[in-house]
Amino acid sequence: MPKPIRRIVAGEDDNGKAVALSDGPSPDIREDPARPGYAATRIWVTETTPAKVRGIRETLHLPHTIEPPKDGSVCRVVEFPPDKVWNNSVNESDVANFFKRMGSPNLSTYNQGSPHPYMEKSDSLDFCYIQEGEITLILDKEEVGLNEGDTVVLLGANHSWSNRSNMPCTVFFSKHDGSLKK
Repeated sequence: MPKPIRRIVAGEDDNGKAVALSDGPSPDIREDPARPGYAATRIWVTETTPAKVRGIRETLHLPHTIEPPKDGSVCRVVEFPPDKVWNNSVNESDVANFFKRMGSPNLSTYNQGSPHPYMEKSDSLDFCYIQEGEITLILDKEEVGLNEGDTVVLLGANHSWSNRSNMPCTVFFSKHDGSLKK
């Protein structure tokens, strides 16, 4: 069972006063049956830049995708289980099913020669913060070890995340629509 992520949405009431509009666990959690312990909790989504902030109470009714909407952003918290829990049992079909369930079937760059089965690429600017644990950022030609408190700015690069420790790792993602065009 994934750890609930408390989400407080603060804004203005009908009189223009700042209030907590909601306070409770984020209801949008996606798991991966092929990776027991994997949980992606979507916190908020925007469809425009600048983002609308008045009169908005909820955005999780918007389509679920890994990448942000065109001109928008998506915020989520992901818990990655240790690779040793799943890495000898995942196949191409499992990976394809994961990306389909996440609403992003075309993001997967899976192939037999990939450095990691869950490689993906999107036209987005991602800010990643390692909240708890340790994880390895897998890129096409190198790997980068990350620890609690480290950050990554991901500029549309093909990548994946590998938890080689014995404990779960929690990563906060703020993903923003981008362009790979020069």
